[in-house]
Amino acid sequence: MKNIIITGTSRGIGYELALKFANEGHQVLALSRKTPQTLIDNSNITCLSVDLSVESDLNKVQDFLNRSWKKVDAIVHNAGALVLKPFSETTVEDFERVYKVNVFGVASLTRICLPFLEKGSHVVTISSMGGIQGSMKFAGLSAYSSSKGAVITLSELLSEEYKERGIAFNVLALGSVQTEMLAEAFPGYEAPLSAGQMADYIYDFSLTGNRFYNGKVLQVSSSTP
Repeated sequence: MKNIIITGTSRGIGYELALKFANEGHQVLALSRKTPQTLIDNSNITCLSVDLSVESDLNKVQDFLNRSWKKVDAIVHNAGALVLKPFSETTVEDFERVYKVNVFGVASLTRICLPFLEKGSHVVTISSMGGIQGSMKFAGLSAYSSSKGAVITLSELLSEEYKERGIAFNVLALGSVQTEMLAEAFPGYEAPLSAGQMADYIYDFSLTGNRFYNGKVLQVSSSTP
């Protein structure tokens, strides 16, 4: 049984992933602004209402870890914020809102969890193909895709900084998955993979990927976008 922290669990991949871990017998700390009743009702899931863009909200996580778990086996940074606008209309406030969740939230939560991460633990950041250098880019996603590029570099740096402690940091750069966020970015597009199917992949990678990878970015995409 592992202790797993997952962000962005109110819907989509994060929701499916929380249920997958819990139903397989692991303990899950589910972090999202809104909490589905089905997660609350699951005895293996602890839900905390956390806005990752508000750093003080993360004190709830620290208090919980100090009080209950004492150790964290894996973190899945899944939460994401998206703005779809032409660059000429994308404001500094838009960039800040996206980066506070997609980059600063990842950094802050990781920093809080560091004292609880032991040798063999795995930190998985969910990025996007849009954050991969040289990949196809799409208009209107300047804030989102650039933020996803930033967390790739952050993860690479952290893998080097904490390799002596045996903590692995890896990134999964996802292609299109049928989620609410995809519908926001590409209205009318139908992805080849469901949120549940991608959750199954992330589940396996979170538990075993650190045996084979550290500081790596794996492109998990079967289509464009």
